[in-house]
Amino acid sequence: MATTPHDPPLNPYLVIFVGVFAVSFGSIFVRLANAPAIMIATYRVGIASLLLWPVGLWKEKPALQKISRRDLALALLTGCFLALHFATWVSSLDYTSVASSVVLVNTNPLWVGMVAPLLTGERVSRIMAVGILISVIGGVIIGIGDFGLAPAQAFGDLLALAGAIMAGLYILMGRNLRRRLPALTYVIVVYSAAALVLALLALLTRQPLHGFSQETWILFFLMALIPQIMGHSSYNWALGYLSASFVAVSLLGEPIAATIMAYFLFGEGLTPAKLAGGLMILMGIYVTAKEEAKNG
Repeated sequence: MATTPHDPPLNPYLVIFVGVFAVSFGSIFVRLANAPAIMIATYRVGIASLLLWPVGLWKEKPALQKISRRDLALALLTGCFLALHFATWVSSLDYTSVASSVVLVNTNPLWVGMVAPLLTGERVSRIMAVGILISVIGGVIIGIGDFGLAPAQAFGDLLALAGAIMAGLYILMGRNLRRRLPALTYVIVVYSAAALVLALLALLTRQPLHGFSQETWILFFLMALIPQIMGHSSYNWALGYLSASFVAVSLLGEPIAATIMAYFLFGEGLTPAKLAGGLMILMGIYVTAKEEAKNG
């Protein structure tokens, strides 16, 4: 399924593994930060953008200057999808549990699998579809005990689901653009656009821009460095070599690590059902990885 004409300098499956582990810290840092949801997301991608621009101007200035108007417009639109993903997902953590939020936001493989033929031309094979289904069911099992009918929790679950749809569009757009744009050029434009959209949302909703504790500022930087630069950038790089469907399924490894960390940090239950769900996710990732390697 990979269309990049040259061999990757790194093993893309290893890069995906590192990226998923890094992204798993996102929901934990959000819970620990004492700041409004929109500001958390704004500073996460904003700081990441500020850190990446000097590197981009040093390493890929010609690529940044030569980006076409069409690709620039598509990258800016992708940044809007990323911003809306963060705005909805981070907000969901104010209303529902880490497990429920992470599970619902990671239903994105379903949306990616349905829309991929239209946006990327990549058709999902039957085996890949089975792997996606196994992984998503495993994710549902992890969070099923935390789903509730209370209005606040239901609202949080809906926000997380909206975040999943936005994440799916973000991944699909990235798969298209990464065929033409270097990874660093792509993430700089997308993260910067996302930061501007989130900053606008923060201003429109009159969110406080400062006055946060030292610990929260440290968490902002950690979110920018670990889940954003290390995490998102890893799988954005991998989108140049692997299908959008496989990358989306791989990200379902996030609930496993996030749920384990939430158990130790917040006392959120780690039940036999969640362990079984985690095993199903790993099985689904294994099935899709074998299919990806066969078709690569």
